[in-house]
Amino acid sequence: MPAARRIAHLDMDAFYASVELLRYPELRGRAVVIGGGAAAQPRQLADGTRQFALLRDYVGRGVVTTSTYEARALGVFSAMGMMKAAALAPEAVLLPTDFDSYRRLSRQFKVAVASIAPQIEDRGIDEIYLDLSEVAGETRALAQRIKQAVKEATGLSCSIGIAPNKLLAKICSDLEKPNGLTIVSHDDVPARIWPLPVRKINGIGPKATERLATLGIETVAQLAAAEAHLLQEHFGLNYAEWLRRVAHGLDERPVVTSSEPKTISRETTFERDLHAKQDRTALSEIFTALCTRLAADLLRKRCIGRTVGIKLRYADFRTVTRDVTLPHATADAAAIRRAAGECLRRVPLEQRLRLLGVRVSALSSMDEAPAQHAAVQGELFASL
Repeated sequence: MPAARRIAHLDMDAFYASVELLRYPELRGRAVVIGGGAAAQPRQLADGTRQFALLRDYVGRGVVTTSTYEARALGVFSAMGMMKAAALAPEAVLLPTDFDSYRRLSRQFKVAVASIAPQIEDRGIDEIYLDLSEVAGETRALAQRIKQAVKEATGLSCSIGIAPNKLLAKICSDLEKPNGLTIVSHDDVPARIWPLPVRKINGIGPKATERLATLGIETVAQLAAAEAHLLQEHFGLNYAEWLRRVAHGLDERPVVTSSEPKTISRETTFERDLHAKQDRTALSEIFTALCTRLAADLLRKRCIGRTVGIKLRYADFRTVTRDVTLPHATADAAAIRRAAGECLRRVPLEQRLRLLGVRVSALSSMDEAPAQHAAVQGELFASL
């Protein structure tokens, strides 16, 4: 691995929550949870102030999308059930999600970063990898330039980790949050990385963490010192070898600056379980809206797809999927709705539903499609 390799991982700080604090600055310093529905929309009062919903009043089975650092200090984290979160932080403010705003700010911060360091691997709405190896400038000063560019473009802060590879950069971006900047070399691994719990390594999940704990391995240092045969016995040859390598801070993965999506999907979890007959009108509206938004996503990514599928989760948490392959690829909302409807007719609908999703796969580039398909897409875009 080249000695001059400089890889950065940039992670926006509590991104969704921070976007909401831009909109509602009076909530700074308070515990705020994002993930409510329309009922959590703040109300403008006659005196110009706003009235916010509180988590203690929430009733439903939604999950937390994200939370401010003040809410996290009370034990509220993303993917936690909202009712459990309400028990931990009843006085926390509850806000609805606004993915359009999150996507807009995401685009803005990535454009700002690209003006300084164009070699970017997009890892999601709030994080990216950067290859800084060929970018001029001393490492810390360069990172500060990037952080300042993000701040000026969005008003938001980010944390950056810089290391010889993606593995270490990812770990380091989380070490000094929020608004952190951590730089490590391979020589720093024993002092900075080995004292950390093994779960800090991206790729070691909860189950592997538990299994390692049963072997007396809780820190990265203990993992680095573990006997190869012990790891192979409990994890298999390939995963054991990967564990040994990452424990020593080794990772040769490149920063991948372009990739083709394999599947694009939209799904929603209902505030209450819905029945196909008793709640037919509501389900139909939700179903159509998902297909319309999915078509817009395809258009934005300049993709069309041949396979349309659905995902249903029943009240008992059983999940079923169905799909159908079309004669021609499409990004047309009506065509997606018809195909998804065909899939829906192939699943039992006696039970109540808690989740509905629609996806399109077998994707290809719209720019390489026949002219007649491109014309259809343009007409659809004008109608959305």
